[in-house]
Amino acid sequence: MERVNTVLTFAVADSLFAVEVGIVQEILSPQKPSRLPKAPPYLQGLIDVRGTSVALVDLRCLLDEESRPDDEDTRIMLLCFEADGERHYIALRVDRVIEVAQLDDDGHVAPLSEAKMLDWDPRMLLGIGRRDGVITALLDIRAIFDPTIMAATRTRNNLGGTTPCPS
Repeated sequence: MERVNTVLTFAVADSLFAVEVGIVQEILSPQKPSRLPKAPPYLQGLIDVRGTSVALVDLRCLLDEESRPDDEDTRIMLLCFEADGERHYIALRVDRVIEVAQLDDDGHVAPLSEAKMLDWDPRMLLGIGRRDGVITALLDIRAIFDPTIMAATRTRNNLGGTTPCPS
């Protein structure tokens, strides 16, 4: 069982998710991305963050949830993580950012043995924890954006090419 101290919790559709707070650079208001030709539908385009172009991923689409327009709660989470010895930035569009928090049970997260049943690649999750008693899926951002996992997710969810997200 893994232990995660502090997380940023957020909502996508009716589910609660979290990422390790150490990878969160900042929370931004929604902005219109510059589209990229032939990009998969979850990749909404590039946004400008103080002169740096950052890929904007719609987490709703990536998780095969119905799309919806932005509202007053929609936020963009700017994340920074190390992979293959390099620093990477990614922006995630989420329905609502909730809070920086400690998970219940002293931060312990359990592996999600039901991942295959949910049609998730189990590598996308560090595990499942609880926040105030509510089940919280702890995303592994490094793994989600690994090219092998991304390709498998696109194929499984029919997210290749320019097919739109579910609506």
